[in-house]
Amino acid sequence: VQLQASGGGLVQAGGSLRLSCAASGRTFSLYRMGWFRQAPGKEREFVAAINWSGGVTYYSDSVKGRFTISTHNAKNTVYLQMNSLKPEDTGVYYCGHSPGNFQPTAVRRYGSWGQGTLVTVSS
Repeated sequence: VQLQASGGGLVQAGGSLRLSCAASGRTFSLYRMGWFRQAPGKEREFVAAINWSGGVTYYSDSVKGRFTISTHNAKNTVYLQMNSLKPEDTGVYYCGHSPGNFQPTAVRRYGSWGQGTLVTVSS
């Protein structure tokens, strides 16, 4: 599976962005898609995840109520709608693929990382 993330940019605090992650290749093997982010000097952290079939979602406490993850199965694309953005949301956002029902928040359970897309939130 190959993943291509896009949609990042510079936005003021309180603004919104929508990230997209397009999957190609062995998409029939998709079980769960996740968004993670990495700020400078910090480890990659879980943001949100969604089961490809059935739509069960998972969110980190820091984004719950502000971010929404969704899929467009026909387009093999997962989205991350980010509202009420804060400066602490700044980072490179990566999408990853998990092939099974593993711990949804664990970075090590995901692979096929794309190049990431940079989100910068100014105060």
